[in-house]
Amino acid sequence: MSDNLPELLPKGKCLGVDCRNDAGALQCPTCLKMGVNDSYFCSQDCFKKNWNQHKTLHRAAQVTGFYNPFPTYSFTGSVRPVYPLSAKRTVPSSIGHPDYAETGIPKSELRLHRTKVDILDAKGQEAMRKVCRLARQVLDVVAAELKPGITTDYLDEVCHNACIARNSYPSPLNYNHFPKSLCTSPNEVVCHGIPDQRILLDSDIINLDISLYHQGYHADVNETYYVGDRAKADPDSVRLVETTRECLDKAIKLAKPGTPIREFGNVIERHAKSRNCSVVANWGGHGINTNFHPPPWIPHYAKNKAAGECKAGMTFSIEPILTLGKPREIYWPDDWTNVTVDGKRTAQFEHTLLVTETGVEVLTAANENSPGGPIPLPVTMDGTATADGASNA
Repeated sequence: MSDNLPELLPKGKCLGVDCRNDAGALQCPTCLKMGVNDSYFCSQDCFKKNWNQHKTLHRAAQVTGFYNPFPTYSFTGSVRPVYPLSAKRTVPSSIGHPDYAETGIPKSELRLHRTKVDILDAKGQEAMRKVCRLARQVLDVVAAELKPGITTDYLDEVCHNACIARNSYPSPLNYNHFPKSLCTSPNEVVCHGIPDQRILLDSDIINLDISLYHQGYHADVNETYYVGDRAKADPDSVRLVETTRECLDKAIKLAKPGTPIREFGNVIERHAKSRNCSVVANWGGHGINTNFHPPPWIPHYAKNKAAGECKAGMTFSIEPILTLGKPREIYWPDDWTNVTVDGKRTAQFEHTLLVTETGVEVLTAANENSPGGPIPLPVTMDGTATADGASNA
């Protein structure tokens, strides 16, 4: 028996949509013929159940020879990168560029004192209102394109063009060498997913993280959306997405002059736990203004030691990430895509806020025509919502 035998065995999770099982030895025969060597399923029944969804990947691969750039990596869930990436998109020189646009290095951020928080004057506050209105417009334009069968690279193209049309630079582009104009994070991807040729499936959930730079100021907003009707019919996905949305809403209600920064994490984690969700603690909110990620850092977990309090004129984001499983993550080999260690789904919502003398303005708030929005939680037979998404039927 060869010493290399364990390397031949499949690793990771079954590719079946909504399947939480470990992969077995069964591979899709069509994928094998096409040279795709990581399409494992837990059973024949699961493979048959997911055939209509899975075969869409075959059509995509046949068109241009798409491939998995990390074939030996042990993926924790069902999402796979689909390369090649499209070429880096360009921004006209007539549009203002942040200092990292060419080098990839945010030099101005590196010079910041980590405890000095900017307080914006009236002119700066109005600039933030404008850039955040534009960011909401771009998010709504991109979200309106969501449907099964499109690629995340297409969404990146839509985002990029929408930014350019608003005389704005897409803030993620080349920030610390990130290659795209927005972050697309489906299913088990915690954050910073790179748009590629992966086709969105009916039953996916996906976070769209939009940031743009306009006339010297940045804005940041993201939401998690259901892709197709199957996603909305999955109790666990609904529980996760709606609980995350509510966590952000509850945290925003605390924002006013004098509120300790540490308090946001307490209310977020309390509500997450009430619905059997976990807070991913490594990621938090941040200041935002003429820099993309200045102080303060906003923890989203309870009993944190964050210093400082809200003051009128501060602008910052709150952006909790919740998961159905363990609140631990690892990176794909691209050094950007952050995923849960157990392959369980995650959701995130984010707004940019301005603290006022009397409370807070949600600068990136949705409007009545914005795509997405809350849907009812799963209910029991007596009509009450359940904490774990399960039915007593």
